[in-house]
Amino acid sequence: MKTKLIPLFFGAMALMGCGDKETQEAPAKPTVDVDAMIGKMSLEQKAKLVVGTGMDFHIPDSILSKMPKPPVDPDTAYADMVKRIRTYLPGAAGNTSEYPEIGITTQVLADGPAGLRISPTRKDDDNTYYCTAFPIATVLASTWDTELVNEVGKTMGKEVLEYGADVLLAPGMNIQRDPLCGRNFEYYSEDPLVTGKMAAAMVNGIQSNGVGTSVKHFAANNQETNRMSTNTVVSERALREIYLKGFEIAVKESQPWTVMSAYNKINGQYVSESKDLLTNILREDWGFEGYVMTDWGGGSDIVTQMEAGNDLIMPGQKEQIETLIKAVEENKMDEAILDKNIKRILEIMVKTPRFKGYDVSGKPNLKKHAEVTRQAATDGMVLLENKDNTLPLTDVKKVAVFGTTSYDFISGGTGSGDVNEAYTISLIDGLKNGGFQINDALQTTYEAYIKDARAKQGKPDNWLAAIMGAKDPVAEMPIKAQDVSKAAESSEIALITIGRNSGEGGDRKPEAGDFYLTNTEKQLIAEVTKTFHAAGKKAIVVLNVGGVVETKSWAQIPDAVLCAWQPGQEAGNSVVDVISGKVNPSGKLAISFPVKYEDAPSSKSFPGYSIEGETGDEEDLSGFSFMRRVPWETVYEEDIYVGYRYYNTFEVPVAYEFGYGLSYTNFEYSNMEVDKQTFTDELLVSVTVKNTGTVAGREVVQLYLSAPTVILEKPEQELVAFGKTKMLAPGATETLHFVLRTKDLASFDVARSSWIVEAGDYELKVGASSTKINGTAKFNVAQEILGDKVHKALVPQADFKKLSRN
Repeated sequence: MKTKLIPLFFGAMALMGCGDKETQEAPAKPTVDVDAMIGKMSLEQKAKLVVGTGMDFHIPDSILSKMPKPPVDPDTAYADMVKRIRTYLPGAAGNTSEYPEIGITTQVLADGPAGLRISPTRKDDDNTYYCTAFPIATVLASTWDTELVNEVGKTMGKEVLEYGADVLLAPGMNIQRDPLCGRNFEYYSEDPLVTGKMAAAMVNGIQSNGVGTSVKHFAANNQETNRMSTNTVVSERALREIYLKGFEIAVKESQPWTVMSAYNKINGQYVSESKDLLTNILREDWGFEGYVMTDWGGGSDIVTQMEAGNDLIMPGQKEQIETLIKAVEENKMDEAILDKNIKRILEIMVKTPRFKGYDVSGKPNLKKHAEVTRQAATDGMVLLENKDNTLPLTDVKKVAVFGTTSYDFISGGTGSGDVNEAYTISLIDGLKNGGFQINDALQTTYEAYIKDARAKQGKPDNWLAAIMGAKDPVAEMPIKAQDVSKAAESSEIALITIGRNSGEGGDRKPEAGDFYLTNTEKQLIAEVTKTFHAAGKKAIVVLNVGGVVETKSWAQIPDAVLCAWQPGQEAGNSVVDVISGKVNPSGKLAISFPVKYEDAPSSKSFPGYSIEGETGDEEDLSGFSFMRRVPWETVYEEDIYVGYRYYNTFEVPVAYEFGYGLSYTNFEYSNMEVDKQTFTDELLVSVTVKNTGTVAGREVVQLYLSAPTVILEKPEQELVAFGKTKMLAPGATETLHFVLRTKDLASFDVARSSWIVEAGDYELKVGASSTKINGTAKFNVAQEILGDKVHKALVPQADFKKLSRN
């Protein structure tokens, strides 16, 4: 099926060739007088353009009855327009208004971070429109490979283009502040540099197709609990160095077409109403050129949102349109504010495929895209344990597969970050595809158990996931000792999968069955390993998880542990590529694994507390956001000490440190050098890596900086650069080069609202992880260097206790 996107001014303009051509020519940029368009618009049209056209989504009547009215009155020209634009891409998250008589086309906005989320089936259409479920962001960050992430972005963007979307609501790039955030799977890392570099690579890849992105959720949106109303109390320094830095990198290095403002407040004000954040920081400090949209149902005061620089309100309510019209008519808001918002929206609109009349095929090359996701997943898997070179499986064919998730593998998380893919390759299918023989008796037992458990299973605890059709993983099946013994007799090795899932609408819990393993799961690992060891055979655990789980109490029991994460639709094939040795694992953790949850620096304050003396409206479901507004506050007492910055500085042991990951080969570091002993504005760093093992492999090289304390205290070390070698054959070497500039060394001085590099002695550390350091080099800064001066912004309303090493 082909859909023609009718251009309004310029005739049929091909944005580019078929979505999967290897080479693409950039289209000629048409000259469009956006100001003239605005001049033709009535006040009502302006108000409707900055407010979305509602959400075409099945919502239970029990919830729908409590929600504000969508911005559509039946039997009107506006209603006819909304009905029409919703047919352009069924299942899209939302649309802007369309005014053909003025030359304004709708912008189709679609989820999400792991791939395009649309309806796979359509009324009166026998075709299916599946999308590729790519590896979750945690997987991609674990590759530490920006070129690979860029390629994933290019591939993802082709589906956005060929299915007829204009803006992909992705990537998600909030900091993984706490292990229990329900949407951590959508986010990259606990580190802002990794987050920013990965996001910039993804945005550049997607937008290379002539479609847009919306980086989200801006900013300090690090939990799902009371996400609509939580007040994030955080210092200016932690904001700049941790929670805004990734966004700053992405904006400066990729210029996403749009930014999505988050639900929460920062230091007392909703971020979608914050001029400090959306104008002073985003546009004036960083030079953002696109428009800002709200998250769905975000914010409270639409006039304040417009004035703050939040240009588009999604998904849109009738009352919001009426409020804007009234505000202008009663001189409570200058119409010029609306014009400014609209101009930013239209300046992006003229870049879109729909405006340019791109000929949508509806047929991206899904087979080719599956190959990309399969490789990306293997490169992001992290080998946590591998005793006596248990992996790869070189002479093993008969495998006993334990764990319910092995037969019901999880490709990705739930909510708007989910994808309607055609299939997910289970671990069982992946093993069979890889030439392994499966224990049929075990497979029959597990599949019967899963079928029965599914029939008895209720809706997910996360009701938003339930609305979107998700199912909780089946509880682990208690295993019988005789079944394990029989499997050990007839199989050569055991595989055990432990699965976890989470998603939008709720946070995880620090309890068994979530962060911790259940007794059934621990007994499964212990019993299977013990029995197979008694038979002279080995056992391997595969973690099919979206985020951190506790590992310290059990990971030394089996012979190997592979963290496969949630690797997308080719999941089973990707896992088998690694365990068979077809791919040498090169992933490294972009998040720390604490020994226990209480060791996490945010554990004492996550997810916050209710605000005394304030009450929320139990009937208020806040537009289309599905969550009540409960007066809530979360104080970021750990300040700048997030993740490894905390563990390394305060010498708190971890199960697996940031940057950790094993390989089937070994690497040697040598010749670490800096090009000068005194830094002024630039420093060149080089290090040579040699493969000293017996198989080809790639190594992630991490560069950390330890800085002196003069005015500002610093973490023990911070990541300032990273790179990944090419595939090195045994005995081969590669020299990696890094360029460090003022911004890479600087810390944020709140007193001066400036980035500064303090005078003193600095030490660079290059390593295979944040604690496995393989080389050091020192340099000096003779006198303080003043970096960028920025707006004084987002100041906490009151002082609060912050973690300090002093």
